[in-house]
Amino acid sequence: MAAFSVLSFSDNPVFKQYATYAAVVTLKMMFLSYLTGRYRMSRKVFINPEDARGKMELVRRDDDVERVRRCHRNDVENIPPFLVLGLLYVLTGPSASAAAWHFRVFVASRFFHTVAYLTPLPQPSRFLGFLVGAVTNISMAVQVIMSGQL
Repeated sequence: MAAFSVLSFSDNPVFKQYATYAAVVTLKMMFLSYLTGRYRMSRKVFINPEDARGKMELVRRDDDVERVRRCHRNDVENIPPFLVLGLLYVLTGPSASAAAWHFRVFVASRFFHTVAYLTPLPQPSRFLGFLVGAVTNISMAVQVIMSGQL
């Protein structure tokens, strides 16, 4: 008989949930990178002279490009902690429903944050999207720390 593996899709539904939500939020982050490039190309706005092919007037700032870039940078700052904490949280053996809530709330908060940033919605919309995700990460971190105490 094979041993139960905590990092198995077939053995552990919590890991399966984590992997699914981690993939979704990672793809969202990657999409913002693509969107930044698309905005740069469509608006002919470049950050490096070599990208502008010698046309220095194209090396400039654009408010829309910068907004998408800042949104992407915010994902780069907030999603990797979720990936690490979420995996450690899986290792604590949480219930499937508690884990689902953590993963869903975090992913929903990042999607809401992106909509609030790119629309843009008035503050504190974006801040609330960030805060909900941060609190979710803190909750998982606390569970990991409590599980790791000797």
